[in-house]
Amino acid sequence: MDLKDIQNLIKFVAKSGASEVKLETDDVKITIKTGGDEKAETTTYVQQIPVSAPVGHAPAAPAAPAPVAATVAPEAASEDSKYITIKSPIIGTLYRKPSPDKPVFVEVGQTIKEGDVLCIIEAMKLFNEIESEISGKIVKVLVDDSSPVEFDQPLFLVDPS
Repeated sequence: MDLKDIQNLIKFVAKSGASEVKLETDDVKITIKTGGDEKAETTTYVQQIPVSAPVGHAPAAPAAPAPVAATVAPEAASEDSKYITIKSPIIGTLYRKPSPDKPVFVEVGQTIKEGDVLCIIEAMKLFNEIESEISGKIVKVLVDDSSPVEFDQPLFLVDPS
């Protein structure tokens, strides 16, 4: 990882709103912490890790499980006030299909119930199924397939009636 990659990572983390990100590869360990809302401060620690043993012998750290339920919040716009917005619970890449050769999880006009899978968000090579917390009818899909999403970004509009 070169300096330009590290700088791009810092910029991405600062824009994403995450408070802390840790990245560890075979020979580099990076921790990026951002400050509170009152100041946009970024602290970065880069540490070279000496590699004395073959790489295959190091135990892999388990990844923390990501939340799988989407955040649901009422929409503020007047025309969409009767709809409920399903928002992204994590940062990552949204996929509307389980695989490229399969159909999408949900379409506009489709009726969903609580627990139905709406999409998948890939974050750090982990694929997290986003499930509905409400029942209703999909009115609008607000993101494209294979597009990056941020935390709390609106994904779907649902008519609960």
